Amino acid sequence: MAQLNHALVVEGGAMRGIFATGVLDAFLTAQYQPFNQCFGVSAGATNIAAYLCGQHKRNHAVITDYSCRPEFINLPRFIRGGHLFDLDWLWQQTITDIRLDLASFTEQNCEFYIVTTAIETGQAHYLKATANQLEQQLKASCAIPIAYRDYPAIDGIAMTDGGVADSIPVRKAYEMGAEEITVVLSQPLGYQKKPTKMPWLIKRLYKEHPALARASIMRADNYNASIDFIHNPPAGCKVNIIAPPLHFKVGRTTKNYSKLCDGYKMGVTAGHQFLHGPLSS
Repeated sequence: MAQLNHALVVEGGAMRGIFATGVLDAFLTAQYQPFNQCFGVSAGATNIAAYLCGQHKRNHAVITDYSCRPEFINLPRFIRGGHLFDLDWLWQQTITDIRLDLASFTEQNCEFYIVTTAIETGQAHYLKATANQLEQQLKASCAIPIAYRDYPAIDGIAMTDGGVADSIPVRKAYEMGAEEITVVLSQPLGYQKKPTKMPWLIKRLYKEHPALARASIMRADNYNASIDFIHNPPAGCKVNIIAPPLHFKVGRTTKNYSKLCDGYKMGVTAGHQFLHGPLSS
């Protein structure tokens, strides 16, 4: 009997990614890795990378420590024309201190696709991760427009945050043959993204990249179409949903250590419940 094609899809969401960190750490603890393919966006991609490298709690440190330092998130610097999220500093520091285990990544057999958005076309690119390019591919997927003022180039193509074009790539996973999809969300069930109230401002901010502006304006429609797919998958495709509880209080820029740790624990609990059923009281 042929092996079921089981894909893992992990949403991004900056600091909200702490929930998926907990989920995937629970998977690591249980030595659970049934996936043929993984698809990650922004923080979701960095979480999958640590998971595939077998590095338990690596991204807990990235989010609760490194990402909270003023060298990374700095509003006064942003107002003066610099980065709000300085990915250059974050990447250099974490590569120095807690680098991804690229040797272990090379040894694993799961195909990993990192989602980015091409700034000239506004289209999603699904980059097949390699050990040689992994860190730069992840950086491109995490490069939130405006908040990070550069556009990392992959194979000569300037890229930005994958969430602009495809925040939850469940439909892409299905197109590539997934018969079962386990999706880890960054928002509680029932969340729908609202359309931007100021499309004129988006067009102005991205006046040099009109296709990127169009993709940004369409982001809510694409996001909600993915949510609809998750709840109404086509025949022959099973979707497992792991989502934060309603009392998940972490936002995109939350730096409160206690809130982040609570969000991580919620992820660990959700991962355990997915694997083993509800925890006994």
